[in-house]
Amino acid sequence: MLSRQSFGSTIRTTAMLALLTGLLVVIGRAVGGPGGMLIAFGFAIAMNFGAYWFSDKIALKMAGAKEVTAAEAPELHGIVAELAARAALPMPRVYIVDDPTPNAFATGRDPQHAAVAATTGIMGILTRDELAGVMAHELAHVKHRDTLIQAIVATVAGSITMIANMAQWAMIFGGFGGGDDEEDGGGSLVGGLLMVFLAPIAAAIIQFAISRSREYAADAGGAAINGDPLALASALRKLERGAEALPTTAQPAMAHQYIINPFAGGGMLALFSTHPPVAERIARLEALAAADSRVAVGAD
Repeated sequence: MLSRQSFGSTIRTTAMLALLTGLLVVIGRAVGGPGGMLIAFGFAIAMNFGAYWFSDKIALKMAGAKEVTAAEAPELHGIVAELAARAALPMPRVYIVDDPTPNAFATGRDPQHAAVAATTGIMGILTRDELAGVMAHELAHVKHRDTLIQAIVATVAGSITMIANMAQWAMIFGGFGGGDDEEDGGGSLVGGLLMVFLAPIAAAIIQFAISRSREYAADAGGAAINGDPLALASALRKLERGAEALPTTAQPAMAHQYIINPFAGGGMLALFSTHPPVAERIARLEALAAADSRVAVGAD
């Protein structure tokens, strides 16, 4: 059964997915009228279906991940197996990505079809406790079923951007043609212009909002699974420095799935990051550790 927190998160995410689908339908209406609206809706359903069944395979393929056995990666396998048992989760498949940038991600439509992946870079710079903190974070994503939501949101948001680009070409080569007279046609053009430029921005903002809120929840959930918030806080510091210093082989479309954004940047770029600020995540984890310490002292 879903907890009250998970149920509330599911409701909010469902509402956001409905909004994204609505934006896609609006673009379809602007590009092709009522017929385009129906096509866009069908396209959204098809994309969501594909994301549900094939998101893990697509993500692992895009990352260039290689599945490893317990004999090939004993420490990583051992950590994941121990944490999965603590979280009452099935043992996920374990992958390694040949990437010097330290990072990790989880994927899969549900806990029974989950996979976790770590880069070669992360294996070289983290202690065992820190790596356990990172893997616990990824298993929290699996437990919260974030991996499916992230895949569907990314798919629909990407579809909105693609169809908006098609709408731009439609305007260049013939306009929207939505009205029966000149006045109606002018209104349709103005609305279409606004839609083409604003809909992808709105879709991106919704995508970022979902990704950011779920990163905070996975940090807290991972700390609870691992029992050591400070281990993840320490890992995040190292991962941020690594992302800033080392080149990555990650695909931009995969950025939201990693534990930290592999494309580090500040200033205005931070406003459109798929991840919350690392400093804020660390502060929250340190607050959790302090609260745990007070509880432990009170119990004594």
